[in-house]
Amino acid sequence: DKTVSLRKDLSEMHEWITQAEEEYLERDFEYKTPDELQKAVEELKRAKEEAMQKEVKVKLITDSVNNFIAKAPPAAHEALKKELDVLITSYQRLCSRLNGKCKTLEEVWACWCELLSYLDVENKWLNEIELKLKATENIQGGAEEISESLDSLESLMRHPEDNRNQIRELAQTLTDGGILDELINEKLEKFNTRWEELQQEAVRRQKSLEQSIQSAQETDKTLRLIQESLAVIDKQLTAYIADRVDAAQVPQEAQ
Repeated sequence: DKTVSLRKDLSEMHEWITQAEEEYLERDFEYKTPDELQKAVEELKRAKEEAMQKEVKVKLITDSVNNFIAKAPPAAHEALKKELDVLITSYQRLCSRLNGKCKTLEEVWACWCELLSYLDVENKWLNEIELKLKATENIQGGAEEISESLDSLESLMRHPEDNRNQIRELAQTLTDGGILDELINEKLEKFNTRWEELQQEAVRRQKSLEQSIQSAQETDKTLRLIQESLAVIDKQLTAYIADRVDAAQVPQEAQ
């Protein structure tokens, strides 16, 4: 009869809800690779869409039960009404939980993508430092040229800490949730090691360039004094020649 048919519809819908809960909400998920995480996001999106599509089925069952209750004897009302209320509550709870978990996983995926983006930016900056350090390794030239290289290196080193702080915070957020923790820890260890090494090398190179500038300045000063002294002597000797002064008359200058 109609009651049996309605109870069958209610039972089938309950089974679907239970299965969806077990498959998408009750299992323990571990995301060790980006592929696993991305796949989970896509699966939950499909599950959420499927649940939303079941809204039509729930509405049809609701209308059928209500129409039956309106015409059936009161004795048949209570049990069916209770089953319907349980179904509607279970369905709404499922949709809410699926929406919540889907949103959470989408935020986690966005967090991972953001972390990769910041790491990419910082690694490009480290590449620039590496190239700059190689360019200043055996720099030749005077104090001015060396000073320009030092200024260029110091300008590059004035890099804000914001990105590195963001990397640290994003990584902490993900690993606290046990998501991609091994991969993230590996990437962070590699990045931090390289960052520290290049920072230390840059500090050493700055000191080396500063010493080179000082040495070049001292050399320039010495050469300038020699040139000034030679100019004075040249002028003096030129005057002697003009005056036909013999070298024997000025033995010190002759030497």
